[in-house]
Amino acid sequence: MAETYFAHAYIKGIDSMPRKTNIVASLVRDRYVEDAREILKNTPRRAARPVLKAIESATANLLDKNKDVSLDTKSIRIARISVTAGTRIRRYVPASRGRALPFEKISSNIFVEVAGDEKVKKAEKEDK
Repeated sequence: MAETYFAHAYIKGIDSMPRKTNIVASLVRDRYVEDAREILKNTPRRAARPVLKAIESATANLLDKNKDVSLDTKSIRIARISVTAGTRIRRYVPASRGRALPFEKISSNIFVEVAGDEKVKKAEKEDK
């Protein structure tokens, strides 16, 4: 029976709104990593690049953490991906009559957890 291994990556401070980044993350949720790469490479949204970077980082962590085990690279899938709000930077934009209107620049944090299965060794056929 093949064992499942997990690894994660957490990327903080992405200069994109969490709501917009979550739309991109939902495109690849519960997919295989190879499929997710192709989807994100062809997604025209700005948040696609940081999400792809987080997935590749988690995949590299999985392969690096389990060097002694032969993992099936085609079976690596995204177990969990979530986008949360990061730090907020307060800024002001000038308005008419000497006023200043406040606004916030909100960043995103991306958490990706990938899972990979161990390669199953082919059992030798017994001669009868």
